[in-house]
Amino acid sequence: MASAVAEANGVCTRPLLREVVDQETGASTLVPIPCGSTRETVCKPCAVKARRLRIHQCREGWHLTQDPPARPRSLPNADPHPHDLDEARWADDGGNLAPARRIRRRTVSRSTRHLEGFPDLPKKAMGQGTTGAVFVDEKTGREHRPSMFLTLTLGSYGKIRDGVPVDPASYDYRRAALDALTFSRLVDRFWQNMRRCAGYKVQYFAAVEAQKRLAPHLHAAVRGAIPRATIKAVAAGTYFAAWWPSVDVEVYTPDDPEGMPVWDAALGGYVDPGTGEVLPTWDEATRDLAKPAHVATLGKQIDIKGLLGGTPDSDRAVRYLCKYLTKSIAGTYTPAESLDGDDVVPDPAWEALQAARAADYEAHVDRLHAHTSVLPCSPECGNWLRYGVQPKHPTAGLSAGCLSPAHERDNLGLGGRRVLVSRQWSGKTLTQHRADRAAVVREVLQAAGITPEDADRLAASKTLPDGTARFVWREPDHIAETTYVDVIAASLRQAMTRRAQYDAAKQAASPPGSGPPSGPVDNRSATAYAA
Repeated sequence: MASAVAEANGVCTRPLLREVVDQETGASTLVPIPCGSTRETVCKPCAVKARRLRIHQCREGWHLTQDPPARPRSLPNADPHPHDLDEARWADDGGNLAPARRIRRRTVSRSTRHLEGFPDLPKKAMGQGTTGAVFVDEKTGREHRPSMFLTLTLGSYGKIRDGVPVDPASYDYRRAALDALTFSRLVDRFWQNMRRCAGYKVQYFAAVEAQKRLAPHLHAAVRGAIPRATIKAVAAGTYFAAWWPSVDVEVYTPDDPEGMPVWDAALGGYVDPGTGEVLPTWDEATRDLAKPAHVATLGKQIDIKGLLGGTPDSDRAVRYLCKYLTKSIAGTYTPAESLDGDDVVPDPAWEALQAARAADYEAHVDRLHAHTSVLPCSPECGNWLRYGVQPKHPTAGLSAGCLSPAHERDNLGLGGRRVLVSRQWSGKTLTQHRADRAAVVREVLQAAGITPEDADRLAASKTLPDGTARFVWREPDHIAETTYVDVIAASLRQAMTRRAQYDAAKQAASPPGSGPPSGPVDNRSATAYAA
């Protein structure tokens, strides 16, 4: 009951509890820390709050007219919650961190070789700006600096109806799985090529989500205007070639009588479980490749829309871009619910049809997952043992498979970060954006004469006169079930009090007769400063 009420009021339902001991007084306090999940199936309040923060981040950097400062390349994790993945999985020469190093191969000439069948990219001198071109209306003299909303998709794997293959037997699940597993690298290549062809440092805020057929696609807010012909030429000429060993046949499976290859500590590698023969190393398996194992390309369907800042269309685009950030890839689309309600007569035939569609969709998810779970996601993936090859930089413990979330059913090949933000989008990390929103709340409260709670009241940096830490944080020795209920209830009371204070402060700041107050941040976000 406490959890349900907390969820209805935007309070974390599964907080992490930490015990804080005051070394000065000896008092001990249990402090709930929001779990910070970005998935509503785990914690809806935290996921909704994370989505609002992403919306704020997207808006702030989209239509800038001046270049923001570049973030340093060695950043702390901007969103350190366990439900988000390592940002370095998304490589970009001007993107989040410096992941392009993960893609560079020993055989540089092979990885940069232009494959036949792909057009040459247009060329344009590279500028240093990030805001794009300025257009002047000849009649009014007004300057316009439009931006874009861009959608990229993958190609077809077979005919689809209502998100399910018409003929599952002929649907190319294997290619769909490999495209999903290499989608991050394909997106990296696209942004690298776009910067080289657009003539300026293209900045973007992009979200990865699933189409109803479960193929990943990308929505991106792009600062500046790029000719449509250039974008389409870049998309047509962008590909990622995986110069990997063949993945056509599984040599070992966990169901085999002898099992998977085993780790030999003396040799520092994996050996055949029956013969003890050493498996080929990564360098040996890739030395004489004549062609890549897989080539990922973008689909022909590209949506490009020009938008101006401060317009309703721009605001709607931001919300649409962040629409599915709280859902997993497999859980983005759910079958229609059955008819219910006292004033509705149930239709057994309709309900049976919906149940059949739901079963077909779940079977589609299962078939795709059957491929993404066993195919490799990277040169370091433990799944290479299935194909008789040692992963790159092998370590003990890979016989059980790869631990990347890309192989989980919820992710269906997309194990990387769902939000991709270029370095000079706003010049701020997500943590800094969170602090900005909290600062706005504190300013509103202080202007109304309300003293906000000190966010550093239990900080580990506070010291006693002798220089030792006053507050010591540690995991509680024992947490009873009733303790969680009490803590959630206390968090709920605190959140409701803070929200009431914030609403009162906004009301006091509104001129008489001006109507309902509109705060500088989203409603139900007044508790943000507590974090």
